[in-house]
Amino acid sequence: MYLDSAYEDLAMTTGTPRKLGLFSLSAATFFLVSGGPYGTEGIVESAGYSGAIVILLALPLIWSLPTGLMVGELASAIPAEGGFYVWVRRALGPFWGFQEAWLSLASSIFDMAAYPAVFVLSLGALWPPALNPSNRLWISAALVALCVIWNLAGASAVGEGSIGLGLLLLVPFGILAFLHLTNPAPAAANPGTGHHWFEGVLVAMWNLMGWDNASTVAQEVERPQRNYPKVMLGTLAAIVVVYLLPIVAAWHAGVPQSAWTTGSWVTIAQAAAPQLGTALLVGTMISIFGILNSLTMSYSRIPLALAADGYAPKVLLRHLRNGVPWVSLVVCGLAWTLALRLSFDRILLLDILLYGASLVLEFVALIVLRLREPSLPRPFRIPGGIAGAVGVAIGPTVILAAAFWANRDEQIGEMSALAMALIIMALGIPAYLAAKFVRGRQFVRSS
Repeated sequence: MYLDSAYEDLAMTTGTPRKLGLFSLSAATFFLVSGGPYGTEGIVESAGYSGAIVILLALPLIWSLPTGLMVGELASAIPAEGGFYVWVRRALGPFWGFQEAWLSLASSIFDMAAYPAVFVLSLGALWPPALNPSNRLWISAALVALCVIWNLAGASAVGEGSIGLGLLLLVPFGILAFLHLTNPAPAAANPGTGHHWFEGVLVAMWNLMGWDNASTVAQEVERPQRNYPKVMLGTLAAIVVVYLLPIVAAWHAGVPQSAWTTGSWVTIAQAAAPQLGTALLVGTMISIFGILNSLTMSYSRIPLALAADGYAPKVLLRHLRNGVPWVSLVVCGLAWTLALRLSFDRILLLDILLYGASLVLEFVALIVLRLREPSLPRPFRIPGGIAGAVGVAIGPTVILAAAFWANRDEQIGEMSALAMALIIMALGIPAYLAAKFVRGRQFVRSS
């Protein structure tokens, strides 16, 4: 029999002696959202130095901060395994909860296929045979497998490992910023304005999203009611500094805007010190691994939560003594490995479209729960009552709507990115009906 208390039952069977503490959760969240300055080059390329600084100061306030506040409230009020899926299900019912999970798992296919490709390109600069087509596939598959194996050690192992990985990738950027700030060129580079501001905003959105991913492991977090709000706000401040400091230092040192393109951090570092370029190249691979490792932890809890509700096979509930849902973890790893053969163009846009739809559902859940369950204990509460809940949803929703509209004609192969995103979203309906049918048959057999 499937109970509304499925999450309470799950909590009793997945307890772990070692949980994510404040710092390990912060480090894991850092990789779920950022992974360091890698990927920010397109912001300067599109908007110039002054535009990039404005974007990286303004966008966190209207895009990341509202999302972090929403996650802080809901994760502290409902610290359940499955995170955002549980919130939406509780507020809007099983259909919309399933759609939330569907959108997240669909976007994971694109995430987990794109990141290994970047890893291989970086490795190829150090070891050219890595770029051989057959080697690309095996290296990417090995990377996914390594993340699965690491995750078998538990969420605490992922979080604690993220602390070390974060330090390793940030040290070269700290050295680069120091060199640029202490040995500047005779004159700073022209601040530039760029002619593609919205492209810069789109890149920044991609580099500032994923805050809700940390919520899926809530039962594996120490004192989640206290730690989630602190992590959301503290990690956001750290990420903004990590993004801005190297860019401001490069501007101060006279690096021209024309030098900025995807992957140019390595070139810029080589110009400052040849060994530093190699260090940043290695840092790229560390960043990719850290992101993949944390995403593996986050995404693998969604099938677990679906199985707890009966919308996925019960076998996904199996876990190790340390609480790790090993079947769900292995199944996700196999799915991502199969997706490595696919070729994706415009990943960034498609990822934002799918993620954006799931994020809107989470804000709706925030508002609905305020209306339906006003007495729900909320250790952290967004101030302002219902108006406050609606207010934090406005900025991200407007930005997402603008991104949808501005890029409605972007192509992925012969199909528009928007059309592909809508098709993927629509497929969630028959997937739900099929899962509901199977759930019903299991219920009949169990009764």
